Amino acid sequence: MLYYLFEYLEKQYQFPGASLFQFTTFRAAMAILFSLIIATVYGKRVIVFLQKQQIGETVRDLGLDGQKQKAGTPTMGGLIIIMATLIPVLLFAKLNNIYIILLLVTTVWMGIIGFIDDYIKIFKKDKEGLKGRFKILGQVGLGLIVGATLYFHPEVTMREHNKTMITENFTVEEIRGQDIKSTMTTVPFFKNNEMDYSSFISWMGDGAKEYAWLLFIPIVILIVTAVSNGANLTDGIDGLAAGTSAIIVFALGVFTWVSGNYIFSEYLDIMFIPRAGELLVFVTAFMGALIGFLWYNTFPAQVFMGDTGSLTIGGVIAVIAIVIRKELLIPVLCGIFFAENISVILQVGYFKYTKKKTGEGKRIFLMAPLHHHYQKKGYHESKIVTRFWIIGILLAIITIVTLKVR
Repeated sequence: MLYYLFEYLEKQYQFPGASLFQFTTFRAAMAILFSLIIATVYGKRVIVFLQKQQIGETVRDLGLDGQKQKAGTPTMGGLIIIMATLIPVLLFAKLNNIYIILLLVTTVWMGIIGFIDDYIKIFKKDKEGLKGRFKILGQVGLGLIVGATLYFHPEVTMREHNKTMITENFTVEEIRGQDIKSTMTTVPFFKNNEMDYSSFISWMGDGAKEYAWLLFIPIVILIVTAVSNGANLTDGIDGLAAGTSAIIVFALGVFTWVSGNYIFSEYLDIMFIPRAGELLVFVTAFMGALIGFLWYNTFPAQVFMGDTGSLTIGGVIAVIAIVIRKELLIPVLCGIFFAENISVILQVGYFKYTKKKTGEGKRIFLMAPLHHHYQKKGYHESKIVTRFWIIGILLAIITIVTLKVR
């Protein structure tokens, strides 16, 4: 909103400072500042409101140390993250940018699904919350919207690399790359690090590329569903999901900055994505919201994010990664989410397999998701969270290093 005001003032009156306001980095800095203030200052008011409404966490007895003391802690704190993200974005971002629109839809969409889940748990006294099939249906629906938009919308493009050619007169001529529609993505750790999803169906003939959406959209749905569920499973102890997510979002911010900047993308020989630079405003606002939320969520937590927060975080991270064509980095960058997901899948799968074979179910971990396994081993949750953060930082560094190491 403010962007358009300053743009108007510059056009009409040559207003001092209007040009500065249009710089993406300046607006990104303002966004993170505002989100931090909103999350820390007004976050306390949200917590007090949740307490007055008796919106407290119902804790199941899982035999974990310190678990019973958390009963009654306000939940639905994800509202703080959503509020502290949306307000700065609405103030400072170009709201007609297709990528900003997609992320606003993602935030609201996943926030509503998470809110319904928390509402059922708290007010309907149903510990299971929203039925799994409805939750998956919501995630698939979002993935379908995101995938179809990225494939069919005319403003979603990438720019071809510049090429040089020698003319008949033996002079070197540079051909500037054109903005094209493409399902190209980045493959980490390889020298020729670009891959087109349509190449997987090239065997179907010359016209096969027209049907690349049949492959691209299901992949987007899978990524959105997996990452949002991974973030949801990671939200089990104080500060774990918010802290690891802030680290992931910082790394995505680096990729967003270089992918949306023509000069840096040329220097690093990576895809330049027109209009993606505006995402930096959203990414910084989101990171500020997560860090601000951590002020109240670190041990001992004054508020839990609930599914309102965790599903939103996972959905937003997935969509950012897909938009900047770095979704294949997710298993590394979101390694904590990936490990939490895998631990549950292995635990449930092995239990069912052994029960069918021997009549008695056996477990791989003392408890799943993975962070609960370490709690059962006697580690204090603060130590678990700190070590997971350290691992998250290492994974983020490895991911950023892929910009040059191939």
